[in-house]
Amino acid sequence: MKVFAISDLHLSINSNKPMNIFGPVWENYLDKIEQSWNRLVSDDDVVLISGDISWAMKLNDAIPDLNYISQFKGKKIILRGNHDYWWSSISGVRSVLKQNMFAIQNDAIKIGDTIFCGTRGWTVPEITHKTPDDEKIYNREVIRLGLSLQDAKRLQQNNEKIIVMMHYPPFNSKMEDNEFTNLIEQYGVKTVVYGHLHSYDKKQKLIVYKNDVKYYLTSCDLIGNELIEIK
Repeated sequence: MKVFAISDLHLSINSNKPMNIFGPVWENYLDKIEQSWNRLVSDDDVVLISGDISWAMKLNDAIPDLNYISQFKGKKIILRGNHDYWWSSISGVRSVLKQNMFAIQNDAIKIGDTIFCGTRGWTVPEITHKTPDDEKIYNREVIRLGLSLQDAKRLQQNNEKIIVMMHYPPFNSKMEDNEFTNLIEQYGVKTVVYGHLHSYDKKQKLIVYKNDVKYYLTSCDLIGNELIEIK
């Protein structure tokens, strides 16, 4: 079993929301993703999609986008992003997913010898939180990451490796230690995937090593609309 990742697809299969208005990297980007997916992924593999899956505002409107993803090979694990307004309840989301798709929210899932867990996250402050609401959401997401990691440990029977999924970067621009990275290290996680950032920020590194943890940035436009293997 191989593990691949890609995020921030911003799908709008049944609506007119063209992504190429954000730059040439988005021209025919789904065709490129499809070609990469078909070339790399087998039915035994896992593909992680860390948020910003669909532009839809309601769950019913997101179903065509979710079904589009489900048609490809492999088991797909999805996580909520900041633009996934259609994701209102985990029970509702899971009720419309095909058998080869799984959603994570405050919990974990084990596939083969790997456990996957995580949460959306929030902006990690540079010095202090911008607003009291930012601080409130950040603290709530820290709790949710803790719950997800606890569930991962519950599933860990034979020292299976744990991969954390987040939508927001789990650190600020200075890559300073914070509650997210502290939890990740506390639970012995060695691999994290995240998205949210886009190609207009040329300074972003696709792979970061921090305190013996490997962090993969997987936004589709930053990785050239090619699935990346998580090793």
